[in-house]
Amino acid sequence: MDRRFLIAMLVVSAAVFGFAFSHFSGRGKARHYTEAQIQRGAYLVNTIGGCNDCHTPKEMTAHGPVLNKKMFLAGAPSDEKVPAIPKGLGKKGGWALFGTMDGTTFAGPWGVSFAANLTPDTATGIGAWTESMFIKSMREGKYWGSGRSLLPPMPWEEIGKLSTNDLRDIFAYLMSIKPIHNSVPDLIPPGGSHR
Repeated sequence: MDRRFLIAMLVVSAAVFGFAFSHFSGRGKARHYTEAQIQRGAYLVNTIGGCNDCHTPKEMTAHGPVLNKKMFLAGAPSDEKVPAIPKGLGKKGGWALFGTMDGTTFAGPWGVSFAANLTPDTATGIGAWTESMFIKSMREGKYWGSGRSLLPPMPWEEIGKLSTNDLRDIFAYLMSIKPIHNSVPDLIPPGGSHR
């Protein structure tokens, strides 16, 4: 085999592998950020922001709920069954909010909302989002920055008060984590049918 052909094939293979790694590993967009930004974002998401409280499913143990590390920030599991909602939910003098045992699905007067997949999976997470879409979403409370309203208990009003640098760092971190393919269910409107 011609040596130049072999070298050319190695170069092409390395380029294809590099593209595939950056595109599918979740580190592609994160490469535009510094390690300091990613670390600051990790601090904000995992310590201050409480994002895991809703966006990472929990498993019940003898010591209480623990994070399901295999579903880290992947949102409400696609196969989760929604339990029946108690009658009178959201009525004056009654209960206003119920959550599932794994802490990713919530029922209230708005219907049933499901915590979003925050991983950089391009099909089911936020991997196709841009930084500006993410910041706009957190500031204006709209999915994809311009879609439907973000629903309770998502505290977008408070998160939107963070500085642009903080929101950029959060996005940098989210783009650096492992992408998880998990298609979160759509909102169930009040009185809508459950799966």
